[in-house]
Amino acid sequence: MNRLFAAALLLLTTFAPGLAGAAEVKIGIINSITGPEAPIGENLTNGMKLAAEDLAKKGIKVQLFWEDDTGKPQVAMSAMEKLATRDGVAGVVGPYTSASANAVARRAEQYKVPLLVPAAAKEEITRQGFKWVFRMNAPADVYASVILDAVTKLGTPRTIAFLYENTDFGTSTAKSAKEYASKHGLKVVADEPYSKGSPDYRSTLTKVKSTNPDLVFMVSYVADAILLMRQAREIGLTPRAFLGGGAGFTTAEFAREKEISNGVFSSTQWTGDVPWPGAKDFFNRYRARFGKEPSYHAACAYESLMVMAQTAAAAGGDREKTRAGLKGGSWDGIMGPVKFQDFAGFTNQNQHQMLVQQIQHGEYETVYPPQFATRKAVYPFPGWK
Repeated sequence: MNRLFAAALLLLTTFAPGLAGAAEVKIGIINSITGPEAPIGENLTNGMKLAAEDLAKKGIKVQLFWEDDTGKPQVAMSAMEKLATRDGVAGVVGPYTSASANAVARRAEQYKVPLLVPAAAKEEITRQGFKWVFRMNAPADVYASVILDAVTKLGTPRTIAFLYENTDFGTSTAKSAKEYASKHGLKVVADEPYSKGSPDYRSTLTKVKSTNPDLVFMVSYVADAILLMRQAREIGLTPRAFLGGGAGFTTAEFAREKEISNGVFSSTQWTGDVPWPGAKDFFNRYRARFGKEPSYHAACAYESLMVMAQTAAAAGGDREKTRAGLKGGSWDGIMGPVKFQDFAGFTNQNQHQMLVQQIQHGEYETVYPPQFATRKAVYPFPGWK
């Protein structure tokens, strides 16, 4: 299925009008196409489909080599090796999960292949001094800081409980959030890591409920985010606010669960409301094409492929020149200003402005920062229906 998709995109880019004489560039994609993170992986795939179309309109021929890592680091590393050696790609976009992206980063450095990570949050990915690894999205510390800044301006919460999956993404985001919570004077009354994919979280949620927290901060992918909220409703957990650390709390699948998603806040890399160039058009095209609103993962993936492919094409497919182009370039598109910089221990990290959204009656509404807000936040949590 993946090879057929790649072939279709190759036909699209080869025979699109206005491309005569344009050099073709090979780009590798590593994504969670199947496996437990496939619902989010689909958003990345869809975003890159739209990017491939727009690259063709710009006269850039792109041959995409798709690899499915199934969300597993070992599979992702094998995929990177194949792309670097067998396929001879100029650069790679992906993977999605933090665990896979962190593993692949080492392979990118080993094979000297430019890697642009679109949406993985673990801070370490761009804190290892790697010169071949770049990241589009803001890292885990910003997921925590933006949402805690928002909610502490809405009221005066004093206590917070953490509930997060014990993966690279979950632990790194929760760690940053706990550190930032202490700066706000919030007392941590529960700290509960869990093994993702469990059929029952009631005992853990009951333990959290017993601490009577003002805030509940959760870090989960789609399936667990939905189940956690369903079971929180069952046991009557009612903090002043539920906070989601991106990922599963920012998807169309989660928003559709109106009985359990209403009022939930989540930090996000992007919304369709932002005034960044082309963002609204992307939102409308995505919704018309795929029948649902794009998550931030789709926008991150779209912009990552646009940046990587245009840079690689300008470099004639040369890896070192592509790396230098990514390091020295700047862009302004649907993700706003993009520039890969070295700061605060990060290397080749885009300093991206994160946002906070809240689900209100089944719709994501941007509520923070004020200059991006389209709706007023509902606080405290309105309760269960």
